[in-house]
Amino acid sequence: MQRHYGRPDGSPPTNGYSHAVAFTGPTVAVSGQVPLDAEGRLIGPDNALEQTRQVFRNLATALSAAGATMSDVVKLTVFLTDLADLPAFRTARDEFIDLRNPPASSLVQVAGLVSPDFRVEIEAMAALPTEA
Repeated sequence: MQRHYGRPDGSPPTNGYSHAVAFTGPTVAVSGQVPLDAEGRLIGPDNALEQTRQVFRNLATALSAAGATMSDVVKLTVFLTDLADLPAFRTARDEFIDLRNPPASSLVQVAGLVSPDFRVEIEAMAALPTEA
């Protein structure tokens, strides 16, 4: 079960995230995903949007292995090497998350990621669906 608190009274406006998400039941933590495909090839070397889409595809794959979907995500932590990529991140994010109940989110600009070709890395926390 999830309860999303998109913008509680007195909170600043949001853009695609909830200020808080309460949840119960089993959880899964997904390690930071990077813009590599299943064969280990870099996707979108100079394209933040394509890199971010690949990262979300990788998140969805990892979640599926654990019995969850992107709609089960309660928290995202996003690492960008360039804040100019924020619009591309938001575009890709909005293709993959439930915009009516977005997860809580943190975004951090970093000096670099494990590969200098990576522009984005995202980790997630999801509340696994409970069996009926």
